[in-house]
Amino acid sequence: MALIASASFIIVALDAFRWGGASSLKDKEPGSGGYPLLAESLLPLYHDLNSTEGRQALNLDSSDYPVLKDVSFSRFRVRPGDDTSCLNLYQPRNPKILAASDMFIKSGRFAFRDSMARSPEEKRNPWLLLEKEIGEGKIPVIADSNSMAYALHLRLGEELALNQGSHAIRLKLVGALADSLFQSEILMSEPNFLRLFPDQEGYRFFLLDLAPEKAPAVAALLEDRLSDFGFDAIPTAERLAGFHRVENTYLSTFQSLGGLGLVLGTMGLAAVLLRNALERRRELALLQAVGYNPRRLGLIIVSENILLLGAGIVTGTLCALLAIVPAFSARGGPLPILSMSSLLLAVLTAGVAASLLATAIALRSPLLSALRSE
Repeated sequence: MALIASASFIIVALDAFRWGGASSLKDKEPGSGGYPLLAESLLPLYHDLNSTEGRQALNLDSSDYPVLKDVSFSRFRVRPGDDTSCLNLYQPRNPKILAASDMFIKSGRFAFRDSMARSPEEKRNPWLLLEKEIGEGKIPVIADSNSMAYALHLRLGEELALNQGSHAIRLKLVGALADSLFQSEILMSEPNFLRLFPDQEGYRFFLLDLAPEKAPAVAALLEDRLSDFGFDAIPTAERLAGFHRVENTYLSTFQSLGGLGLVLGTMGLAAVLLRNALERRRELALLQAVGYNPRRLGLIIVSENILLLGAGIVTGTLCALLAIVPAFSARGGPLPILSMSSLLLAVLTAGVAASLLATAIALRSPLLSALRSE
């Protein structure tokens, strides 16, 4: 029963954190921030794609391309560096940095796991922390909580040192985003970025706010018209799905250990049940002598075994649910009831099959000799 309970615990606890489909883009809180498209360019763009003059300079006049009407661009300056997401197998020493514009900071998009916000305004919009002066030469930055914990190995309030020429830049983590599309980079305010990295000109990272149904047409148009800049646009849901696939792979690896425990538990259960049934041959022979037929005897044995099996599954499941409540409530989203139920049903089926096998072997053995010894 202990092995079955342990296997149930691992299966339920890990499956609860498995990522499913993409988040809704209608809400500004999920990891996409409500932006259907994300774009990057190999060469910097200097013109403002939100202005008529900027679009005309890039041959993207809205009058010629009506699909670009009501499309808003949030643009970021980029300092190239190491990927800070789970896609990087090594610990990043020189992370990629994005410069958040004042317009983006004021928009207050994306959900935060935690922050060092103190004032009511900062608590409503933790992005304002990027504009705060914290003294001692430290620069406030924001990163994704997953990147902080598993790639940078830092916690909120800790510092990251970057070598910039002859001096070091001290970056202080003041906010942690909750499962965002910014897992590959960290963000600072644009004024701080321009002061620290004046040689990084133009904009190379863009978030596009538009109606989701227009996303494929807009992406195709921009990639065609801005091909000279190496412009590449992808759905934000696709970027998040890439991160989630890696997380699911890790979960599957650990879940396979639970499967191994299930196999061992099932084999052990079959052996224990068979031994118990054989040790009860005298009892079974006596019951058969007073009128119990083999079918009823088998039902009694199987019922007892299912009771123990069910107790193990319920114990493991309840312990797993209690263990994941704090983390899962912070993460949000529905529990994957269907997949967890399927896995637990597989555990129950394997246990019942082992019980039936042990019972059949025990009842097929001759009971007359056991009755004579009684």
